[in-house]
Amino acid sequence: MSKQHAGVILRIYPGSLAEELELVPGDKIVSINGQELRDIIDLSFAMADEEIDLLIEHADGEQEMISFDKEFDEELGVEFESAVFDGIRNCANHCYFCFVDMIAPNMRGSLSIKDDDYRLSFLYGNFVTMTNMGPADFKRIEQFHLSPLYVSVQCMNPELRAQMLRCKGAARIAEQLDNLERAGAEYHTQVVLCSGLNDGEELERTIREIVARRPHAQSLAIVPVGITKYRTDPFPLEQFDAQGAARVIDQVEKWQRKIQQEEGRTFIYLGDEFYLLAGRDVPPSDFYDGFPQLDNGIGLTRNFINDWEAAPDQPDVYDEPVYLDVVTGTSVAPMLQKLAASLDKENLHVRIVPVENDHFGHTVNVSGLLTAKDIMRKLDSLSGKRTGILIPESALRSGEDVFLDDVTLQQMQAHYPAARVEPVQGGKDFRAALSGWTSYHKDRSGETAYTWQSNAGYTKNIQY
Repeated sequence: MSKQHAGVILRIYPGSLAEELELVPGDKIVSINGQELRDIIDLSFAMADEEIDLLIEHADGEQEMISFDKEFDEELGVEFESAVFDGIRNCANHCYFCFVDMIAPNMRGSLSIKDDDYRLSFLYGNFVTMTNMGPADFKRIEQFHLSPLYVSVQCMNPELRAQMLRCKGAARIAEQLDNLERAGAEYHTQVVLCSGLNDGEELERTIREIVARRPHAQSLAIVPVGITKYRTDPFPLEQFDAQGAARVIDQVEKWQRKIQQEEGRTFIYLGDEFYLLAGRDVPPSDFYDGFPQLDNGIGLTRNFINDWEAAPDQPDVYDEPVYLDVVTGTSVAPMLQKLAASLDKENLHVRIVPVENDHFGHTVNVSGLLTAKDIMRKLDSLSGKRTGILIPESALRSGEDVFLDDVTLQQMQAHYPAARVEPVQGGKDFRAALSGWTSYHKDRSGETAYTWQSNAGYTKNIQY
């Protein structure tokens, strides 16, 4: 077996079986009981045995066989550099709307990974097009019960889908969904909605056909296309304006009401940006059916508000004035302003600081894609007192205090020696920071490392 197919250990958990076996970061797991391992799916099934022959390759290239007994459900207790040992299955499509193709040049290479790997879909909820999947993949999905998966549908019109993905095989979307269903898999679906392309009647067709695939189809998320200033694709794309967003909401609400009447759930969800663009309130919590696509940004705003409302105020008393600057993307700034204004605390002064994204372009308005340089440019332009700075934790690589432009949190802190810089994640943190700034501190030391993936989000490295 080639070295590249081994699982490279990134971390060893204290008190774990791996620590007892004296494994160390950099060791590679080559095989278990003679079985070669393609990914942590293979590893997890192999580790279910109680008698284990573990073939390890150390950093110096020397291989060692370690034999031991374990409990059936005892885990090894390691974190791997990658969930897939034989390499991430890359995307071969050239979608009109591919966000990875719109990444700024000269950024770290991991930002440009275009994954289209059904294993990462099962493990982390990454969306896949299924254009690179064959019979062996569906057989494995059935064998190991890999469900649910997350599928980038985009549209159910086969010719239009092939056009949008620039892949002839993309026209087989109905057949591939049939294959998933025959394999016994459930799946969540997504549509990246492009104005004048797969909206209107095409969206109507897509909704109709996905709704008919229940219960295998578990949900349908519709998110607006995002465009950065670095997009060079010659196909013209336009982002939705307020009127266009309102039309999409009205169109989808008819289906939502229909499905709610049929089975008491919503099933179809719109990305928060549609509501923010149209100037409408995001739906209530029960509308999101437990937030099955929260990692896809569906219901993040409502979830944030829920966390804020459920969190208690901290008992800190501000004897002296406290001046907090709250850094945010432009899209959610009004919501944060409303929440902050509702907190009546003596000597607390909160300034919401919406930051325009010069790095990716002003059409990119989410907090998670802000760079340190853009944040500092905006903060430097503001006058007045400043006790502390709250930054969105989503703008940092989890497990590392590093922004997308490779500026560290420590470097930002050094730039503002008179103000404490603290990350905030979610409404609970936000309320705790505002009402308890004196004692607030976000400890991120125990978080799992993350790696950038092509769904424009951060995805956990595997733990086992």
